Amino acid sequence: MDLINKFNDAFWSTHIWLPPNTTWADIAPGSRPDVVHANYKDLIWPIPFAAVVMLVRYTLERFWISPIGKSLGIRSSRPKKAANVPILETAYAKSTRLDNKWLAPLSKQTDMTERQIERWWRLRRAQDKPSTLVKFCEDTWRCIYYLYSFIFGVIVLWDKPWFWDVKSCWYGYPHQSITNDIWWYYMISMSFYWSLTGTQFFDVKRKDFWQMFIHHMVTLLLMSLSWVCNLHRVGSLVLVVHDCADIFLEAAKLTKYANYQKLCDAIFAIFTVVWIVSRLGFYPRIIYSSSVEAPRILPMFPAYYIFNSLLLMLLVLHVIWTYMILKIVVDSLQKGLMSGDIRSSDSEDLTDSSENARLANGSARSKNKSNSGAPGGGAAAVTQRKSANNANNHTNAAATTSK
Repeated sequence: MDLINKFNDAFWSTHIWLPPNTTWADIAPGSRPDVVHANYKDLIWPIPFAAVVMLVRYTLERFWISPIGKSLGIRSSRPKKAANVPILETAYAKSTRLDNKWLAPLSKQTDMTERQIERWWRLRRAQDKPSTLVKFCEDTWRCIYYLYSFIFGVIVLWDKPWFWDVKSCWYGYPHQSITNDIWWYYMISMSFYWSLTGTQFFDVKRKDFWQMFIHHMVTLLLMSLSWVCNLHRVGSLVLVVHDCADIFLEAAKLTKYANYQKLCDAIFAIFTVVWIVSRLGFYPRIIYSSSVEAPRILPMFPAYYIFNSLLLMLLVLHVIWTYMILKIVVDSLQKGLMSGDIRSSDSEDLTDSSENARLANGSARSKNKSNSGAPGGGAAAVTQRKSANNANNHTNAAATTSK
């Protein structure tokens, strides 16, 4: 117990986290009659609030978003289930990718041909993929939240001086009052990110899974430390800057799922502009203030470097994502449509598309053989092959340009 107390005292040393000549007692709630300091105990509230957020999400997706998606004609069906072959299921549980070395042994164990095993494997992988309706529901929920959060953030910050002048984040620090609207803005935002961190393991798995996981954890860490150290002003600015572009990203994906391609292109163009302006314009302005202007106003302390490092980590992620977005824009200009999404719905889209193409072509060849004796049978088979190839070409383009 003594060891834990010593570690706790060393970790939360005022020499690290607070400006010189400031103690935790100086910024404790009730320490000054004219200032309402943040209470570190409030950080427990976002965890139960996250459960409420997940309940709200489930209710909206089940009773409102899903019916809307179905009314738009979005597919809710999944491929038929693969036959129950315990030996293949055991091998599939080890790896979803079929190793060619497994084919011969599995063929002997199951009395199936290698081609049958390959087809079973493709069907089994397709079975695990979520339907378009599931992805539509997830993205609609995020779009709703980001829209709410951005509007609420702007309303909360509109009358705050630091919203218009970033340098005001540092005047009077660390004795800056927490207002009720800022308290709710912080708590609800942290609740959402806690819910995302938990549900990310159950939602549609995307190629940037770990990048987003790091993003959520860094965001929560930044918000928690900024709350404890009474740096809520700069924290609230970071929040509102991050929410605005995400609205258009999620909206673009929704329109793509609903097959409104032209609307999707227009929204994606707006998203690209808003993203660059907010993530590579306003956000670096905040970092400039924390890096250059803050040292001129405040005496420096070690936690300053911790905060700036975390902010810079987010900026690095922004640069990586911006590069991927611009790749999609260039590809769109060449092809004439927004053919991808910066967040792929599956990490193996390209591989699966190639496999689906082989299945489609195989099916078309089978139909061609069966219909070759009938009038018009050959033409019908050619049409089927062309349709299958066109669909898979589009899928390959989306997978190649997606993140």
